[in-house]
Amino acid sequence: MAMPQRCAWCGNDPLYVTYHDLEWGVPLHDEHGLFEFLILEGAQAGLSWRTILNKREGYRRAFDRFDAERIARYGEADVARLLADPGIVRNRLKIESAIANARATLRLREELGGLDAYFWGFVDGRPIVNAWQDLSQVPASTAVSDALSKDMKRRGFKFVGSTICYAHMQATGMVNDHTVDCFRHDQLAG
Repeated sequence: MAMPQRCAWCGNDPLYVTYHDLEWGVPLHDEHGLFEFLILEGAQAGLSWRTILNKREGYRRAFDRFDAERIARYGEADVARLLADPGIVRNRLKIESAIANARATLRLREELGGLDAYFWGFVDGRPIVNAWQDLSQVPASTAVSDALSKDMKRRGFKFVGSTICYAHMQATGMVNDHTVDCFRHDQLAG
């Protein structure tokens, strides 16, 4: 039986293959999942996504399974605890941004009902389906991610530049950036 054709970025790396096949580009409407990806994408800035996937369980443990209400209450003792935790990326700015993002998420829930309505509002509730022939065609950011980034920053979110926002859009299925030769492209486009 022939192996299915996948996006070139995942190669034969079992961690990437599993993430690619089961999560990347799948429309996500779960508040908890959207918040988890927000924190993980911010943590990834300047690093490989593989590094973050390897530390994902460490993040889940260290950040109370991505419970925004609990994280929003973190103080200096929590920051110190996290800075000493080898299971996550020990970067003060990224840790403090995760706390700030939890607080901004709670404000957003009060104002707009949640991350699902907020994020998906930028794409009119439907995934943008691209038809890239090659990985080199996939952009690092778009006008939509620019607008999302600008609005998130205005709302007090941190580590949400346009490139991070676009990666979040890809991860959570707001955009289908599987190349057309990838078996997941058509599965998710339908």
